[in-house]
Parts: sequence; structure tokens; C-alpha cells
Amino acid sequence: MLKDFKQFILRGNVVDLAIGVIMGAAFTSVVNSLVKDILTPFIAAIFKQPDFSGLYFTLNHSRFTYGNFINALVSFLIVSVSVYFFVVTPLNTLVAKMRKEPPADPTTKKCPECLSEIPKEAKRCAHCTSQLA
Repeated sequence: MLKDFKQFILRGNVVDLAIGVIMGAAFTSVVNSLVKDILTPFIAAIFKQPDFSGLYFTLNHSRFTYGNFINALVSFLIVSVSVYFFVVTPLNTLVAKMRKEPPADPTTKKCPECLSEIPKEAKRCAHCTSQLA
């Protein structure tokens, strides 16, 4: 049953894409909570300012609220880093472990005398003609 579930998760068709979109929407609240409730206060503890929306400058009676842009940029970077390290990296590791194939048996070996590549079944080296065990 677990094997079937793994195959289901790793196949790539339209149903899986739909499930991925649904799971992504559900996961959004988890990532937003991580950023808002854990990582942003951590940044606020370091930089002494959790919210940059109050930052602005005025030019010719126009107000430029660059603090909102900084907030959006910081949130994007935190979400990107969080998703990469907590979702993408573990999933790539899981997929690599599942797709890992046993290494093929070597068909050649090195001659102990001249270190050239020779067939595994050879009894004499074709390069230096030494007798092989």
C-alpha cells in the first residue's frame, strides 16, 4: 500500500497536477504562518523593526512608500528560502533515493602492470601482454 502511494505521488499527469495545486493552496497558509509568526519576528528581533511600511519619502508632494516594497521583498525572499529548504530539497532527496538504480557491473578492469583498461574476462593484457590472475 505504501509502495502504491509513493508511485501515485511521483507520477506526472493532470490529476497529480490538480492535487499539487490543491496541496499548494493548503500549504500556503502554513508557509505564510511560518513567515509571519516565526521568521518575521526573528528578523524584527535582529533589526529592531518588524514592519517597514512606515518608511517613505516625499518628492514634489508625492509620497513614495518604499517600505511596502521592502516588506514585499523580504516576504518573498523568506517564502522562497523556506519553500526551497523545507519543501524542494527534502522532496528532491526523496525522489533521488526512490529512483536510485544499482550500479551496473563493470565490464572492464585495470591491468595491474600498465594500468590500461582491459575487458574483465581477459587473461592477458592487450597492451603490455602481462599474464593476469
